Amino acid sequence: MRCPAVAQAAVIGMPDERLGEVGWAYVVAKQGGELTEGGLIAWCREQMANYKVPRRVLLVDALPTNASGKVVKYQLRERAGEVVGTMT
Repeated sequence: MRCPAVAQAAVIGMPDERLGEVGWAYVVAKQGGELTEGGLIAWCREQMANYKVPRRVLLVDALPTNASGKVVKYQLRERAGEVVGTMT
């Protein structure tokens, strides 16, 4: 969230054969901000410990939220499952 181009972000854990689990970040860019998956990962590598850097960044228009305004992470996991399905 400290990245100047990020408006909102949520991270979920995804299974990984080598590490057990890795983070995938869903990110909403700020209005007029230019944001790419590679650019954000590079920014994260400079700003945080390697184990905290997301292995994948998915740029979205909005994060799913419930009536209280909290991010609905199970919906993000479902989306990630669809992405994994298209990668195989």
